[in-house]
Order: sequence, then structure tokens, then C-alpha cells
Amino acid sequence: MSATAGGRAPHRVRLATRGSPLARWQADRVASLLAAADPATRCEVVVVQTTGDQRLDVPLHRIGGQGVFVKEVQGALADGRADVAVHSAKDLPASTPDGLVLACVPERADPRDAMVGSTLAGLATGAMVATGSVRRRAQLAWLRPDITFCELRGNMARRIELALEVGAGVVAFAALVRLGLEARAAEVLDTDVLLPQVGQGALALECRADDDAVRALLAGIDDPLAHRAVRAERAFLEALGGGCTLPVGALATGAGGSGARGGAGGAGEIRLDAMIAGRDGHVLLRRRAVGTDPLALGRELARTLVDEAGGRALADWLPEGPGPSAPAPAGPGGRR
Repeated sequence: MSATAGGRAPHRVRLATRGSPLARWQADRVASLLAAADPATRCEVVVVQTTGDQRLDVPLHRIGGQGVFVKEVQGALADGRADVAVHSAKDLPASTPDGLVLACVPERADPRDAMVGSTLAGLATGAMVATGSVRRRAQLAWLRPDITFCELRGNMARRIELALEVGAGVVAFAALVRLGLEARAAEVLDTDVLLPQVGQGALALECRADDDAVRALLAGIDDPLAHRAVRAERAFLEALGGGCTLPVGALATGAGGSGARGGAGGAGEIRLDAMIAGRDGHVLLRRRAVGTDPLALGRELARTLVDEAGGRALADWLPEGPGPSAPAPAGPGGRR
């Protein structure tokens, strides 16, 4: 890759991505944003097969959870096959590998979850809901202890098909919109009902930390509001530590409620809502905090949930890595 004269953006930028229709849409969207920022830029898509795409018969949490859709894509950066890695921000582990940097978060789409096949209230007693997300399962079980769950894997068309076969399913609303399938949503769930995955609805663009030309190019399509929100959410996730196997969700918005679907408001206060729960949904802990520093806010809210609200007492908490450091309180917490 070479830069044009006068320090302008590189002519050719190789975008590494997964091969699913949604991932290809995301890469094409990034290419269009880069071309709009500098018409001299030409993007080439490099499709990478990931562990998550290869092992569709195994639940995500059993093959590594977060990271199974990104490690091979990041590898394309590390070995020089690509210049930018295009990810769904919700797929990224909390820590960025050495030598790479999360350089850009473009405009954020609606972060909410959507029901397919039925509304939540319309589910019959004992109904089955398809979802492979432990976060969605725990929150739905908290709201509806009567319902049961089955796995949901594959591309979006396959997920919709499977959801309709069992009666209902839950998917990211942004994915439906990006694929022109928003009419398939029977209900878009408010974030007060179902808190999204960290980074849901956002794209995350990584590049090599020493690639100044690409970093400058990506800065031209960065959305500071969305980036700031994702930083707060990821700081919360990282502060929980490498051993957190619990269902986790978080969403950062403007403290006044603005930006609920597009990021945290400006350089002012951020409102961060976050939750952790037991896998069976019997205990769900949810708190809100407000601050101006995204990293400090995320870390402090993690500490609050774990060490003050009772998160450390949840049965499947596995303390590995740093995690919040205050002593664990007595008692398991409970319904909010």
C-alpha cells in the first residue's frame, strides 16, 4: 500500500472481514465511507474464514465466546494481508492484541435486540425461543421464567428460518436493518427490557498501531460520539476480567438520554447502563452510572456490580485475570 503525493490518503486499502452477507455489507459500508472521505481511496475486500464460521454446530460460549469471529481477521492484519480489520464491535474481546489499535468506530446503528416470530408478550407459556446468546437468555429468563431456549447459529437468513421453526428468536435489530430485513422484526425490545451486548450496533475498525497513514485515513470516518460510547462499554467489560463467564450487557448514551441509538453525547457526561446475571436468569444485577471519562466510568461500574451489588457471589463467577479488586460482599443480590 502506498500513499499518494502530498500526504493524502492511501490509494488502496485492504479490508479484512468475515464472509457472511452481514460482514460483507459492513465491509462495503466502510469502503463507501472511506471513498466519500477521499475519492482517491480504493478498497479491496479480503475475506477471512473464522473459527466461529467454521463451527456452526457448537454453542459460541463453548468454543470461546467473544473472539471466535475476530482472531483470524486480526491475523490478516498481523501478517500483512490486510490494512484494516472490519468487525462488529460486539464480537471483539475487551483487550486489543499487541501491535493493533482500535482506530475507528463509524456511525452506530440501533443497538437494540429484536424478536422474530413473536413479540415477547405474545409468547405462550412454556414457549421456546431461539438464541445462542447467554446474555439474551439470562435477561429473557429473568422476565419470563416460563420460557425455554434452543441454540441459534448461522447467517441471518438461517437464523430467521430457525426462529420461525420453533416459534420465536432474538437477533440484533441492526443486523436486520443492514440486510433489509427489518420487516421481520415482530418487536424491537427497549433497552430497559433487554440490555444490549457491549458494542452492539457499532462497527469497530482495527489497524496496525504503527500504520500512521491508515490511522489518519480512518480518523476521517470516525464518529466521536459512537467511539466514546463503545470505549465506556468496553472498559466495563475489560474491568470484569478474563474469567468473567457471566451474561453481560452494557450501553452508553448521553447523560440526558440523547444518543440512545447513536452513541454517548459529545464530550459531556455519559450515562452507562450495565448488567451481569447468573446463566439461569434467577439473579440479574443492573446498575447505572454517569461520568465524563469513558474508561473510568466503565471500570467503576464494573466494580460496583461485582463488589457492591453482589456479582462476585454468582455461582459461575470464575475469577481469573485482574477483575475488580475490592473484597466480595455477603449475599447474592437479587431482582431490581
